[in-house]
Amino acid sequence: MDTLTHALSGALLARATEPKDPRPDQLPRRARLWVGFWAAAFPDSDFITRFIDPLTYLTVHRGVTHSVVMLPLWALGLSLLFMLLVRGKYSWRAFVGVVALGIGIHIAGDVITAFGTMIFAPFSVWRAQLPTTFIIDPYFTAIIVAGLVASAVWKLTRKPAVIGLAVLAAYVGFQGVLHQRAVAAGENYALRHGLVAGTVEAIPQPFSPFHWMIVIPQKDEYHMAYVSLWRNEIPEFPPEGAHWLRQVHASYYPVRDALWKQVPRFGLGKDAKLAEELWYSEVLSSYRNFALFPALYGMDRVQGRLCVWFNDLRFALAGRNMPFRYGACRTGKDAAWRVYRLINDDSGQEIFEAIPH
Repeated sequence: MDTLTHALSGALLARATEPKDPRPDQLPRRARLWVGFWAAAFPDSDFITRFIDPLTYLTVHRGVTHSVVMLPLWALGLSLLFMLLVRGKYSWRAFVGVVALGIGIHIAGDVITAFGTMIFAPFSVWRAQLPTTFIIDPYFTAIIVAGLVASAVWKLTRKPAVIGLAVLAAYVGFQGVLHQRAVAAGENYALRHGLVAGTVEAIPQPFSPFHWMIVIPQKDEYHMAYVSLWRNEIPEFPPEGAHWLRQVHASYYPVRDALWKQVPRFGLGKDAKLAEELWYSEVLSSYRNFALFPALYGMDRVQGRLCVWFNDLRFALAGRNMPFRYGACRTGKDAAWRVYRLINDDSGQEIFEAIPH
C-alpha cells in the first residue's frame, strides 16, 4: 500500500477509537489524528535502505519496521519521541496506544498486498501475504478519505470513522471473495489441462477489484492468464501508440475467454541449464529470497561479456516493463559473476547498474 493511504488509515483508526470523554491526560482529537497519521506512516521509513543499494531495499523492505514482534518496541520509541516533541505536555502513555494502532493498521494494510510482509522479522524472513488488494487501490483510499471527511463534518461522534473502517473491512472481504473466485478459475483450468496439482496463485491487479492475474507454477514453467471476473465480452484492444493504461485495462479477458500462456522458468534450449545454475547460485541468493515467480528475462552477449537477467512475474503488466529485474554478468567463462540491476532510461533504452557487494 502507498504510504499516504497508510497514514490516512492510521488517522481514521485513531478517530474511530477516540474516547467519548477524553481525560486531561489523554490526547485531544487533533493531536490524536496527527499521531495516528504519522505512526501509520512510520513503517515505510525503511526506505532509507535505498541509499545502501536497490537490492538491499528490495529484500529488507517490509521487514523489521513492519514486524508484529518489533511493534511494541517501535510503539514505545515513537511515543517517547512524541512526548519530547510536545515538551512533556503529555506522558508517553498518552501516545503509546494510538501509535501501536497506527503501526498495526499499516502492517495489516501491507499483508493484504502481493508484495508480502515479514511480520516475524528479525527472527524470520518469511513474508505473510493475503493478496486481496493491489498496492495502489483508489477505491480503498477513497473509503478512508470519505470516513475522515465525514468525521470532520460530524465532529461530535466517532460513528462516521467507525462506519468508514467497517466499510473498508467489508471492501477487503469482498476482494477476498473475488480472490477465491480467481483461484477457482485457475484450478478449473489446471484440472482441464491435466497440470500437476499445486498452488494456484491469484494476484490483484490495478483499476478494478475484478481484475486478476492467475499463475499456476509448474516444475519448469508457469501457466498465466489475466482475467476479469466482471466482463462478459472480450475487450477491444487499443490501437498502436495508445497510452499504456489503456493497454493494461484491455488485457483482462472474461474467464471463459482467458488467454493462457506458458512462461518457462529458465528459458528454452541450451542456455536453460546455465540460467538454472546461476539462479540457484549464491550470487543471486538475495533476489532469489524475494522473487515469488522468477523467470528468465533474457541473456546478453556483448563484447565477451555474458549477462543473464531474471524478473518476477508477480509484477507483470501488459504494456509495461517489469520492475525489479536483476541478474548477473561475467566477462569470461572462469570469471566471477557480478550482480546487476536492469532498468530503462528516459528514452526507454535498457541499461544496467552494478549492485555493491
